[in-house]
Amino acid sequence: MDFSLPKERGALRALPPWAGEEVRERRVALTPQGVRELVALGHRVFVERGAGEGAGFPDEEYERAGARIVYTQEEAYRRGEVVLKVGRPSLEEIVLLRPGTVLLGFLHLAAAESGVLEALEAKGLTAIGYELLGTPEERPVLKAMSEIAGRLAPQIAGRLLEAPQGPGILLSGLPGIPPADVVILGAGVLGRAAAKAFLGAGASVYLLDQDLKALERAAQEAAGAVTALITQTRLERYTAFADVLVGAVAVPGERTPILLTRSLLERMRPGSVLLDFAIDQGGVAETSRPGIYQELGVTHFCVPNVPALVPRTASHALTLHLLPYLKELGEKGPEALRAGAYLFRGEKGGEL
Repeated sequence: MDFSLPKERGALRALPPWAGEEVRERRVALTPQGVRELVALGHRVFVERGAGEGAGFPDEEYERAGARIVYTQEEAYRRGEVVLKVGRPSLEEIVLLRPGTVLLGFLHLAAAESGVLEALEAKGLTAIGYELLGTPEERPVLKAMSEIAGRLAPQIAGRLLEAPQGPGILLSGLPGIPPADVVILGAGVLGRAAAKAFLGAGASVYLLDQDLKALERAAQEAAGAVTALITQTRLERYTAFADVLVGAVAVPGERTPILLTRSLLERMRPGSVLLDFAIDQGGVAETSRPGIYQELGVTHFCVPNVPALVPRTASHALTLHLLPYLKELGEKGPEALRAGAYLFRGEKGGEL
């Protein structure tokens, strides 16, 4: 089977100086080591020139692993029977895909811009979301990226709380000075990882979810965090004192429910921070849209590709958890991954 690895071109602009000009998608779906394993099984892998450079993997490493370097975006999309993306393809990229191609990536089609789903259907594609691979209890690829985003949360929040763009608050506080209050909505993988990381940074952590079992697990993994079931009353009370509010709610294959209304955000402290890690599925707040900006006195960090801030680690994690599925795909064909498909040969799957 022929696999193709195009260069990611998505970017998110208008970020603060410490983030650089953009949080460009620097991850790559397969490292050279992953390519070597597919080639050893008799598959061909085509890699677009520069596809791995953002994550620290030069073309020469891919060539030594047995990949064939291609030099145009069009060739990268047309050579493979299976196209491995990280982010959702743009309409311009979809045009380049051959009819019947198997497309894999973090697709989040429930929150896709107008026309994307229709364009994929028209091509008769099989569109498989990394976020759907696995079972409802265990989605390995999504879990790895959620873990990374959660661990990054205190680093990001700490920078946004700094002056001059923030109120000048130290997450950990000092003796005699209380730490920052962090409220996390969602006790899944990302929420628990963020809770542990914020506790490690010395913050006071409050973790809310509607699932009691999830909160019980969080209480064990993030000992020291206050856990509570989400109610409207608690949302009103907790958001009012939060220095940092983390949106970690996820419903795989569906749009994220909006929990934070404008009226709730208006009650937050001036200069407080909202990290909406659910933005790739639409966002957890009425005010959320891709970017980093201030609205209603709250700094919004709504970046859909947070693990791209650590692209080398994230790419290794992607390859580690994706390879078993790619090997199964190469051996048994697209039917093997049908449970993770938004579209199967142009027909809608169960997640749409």
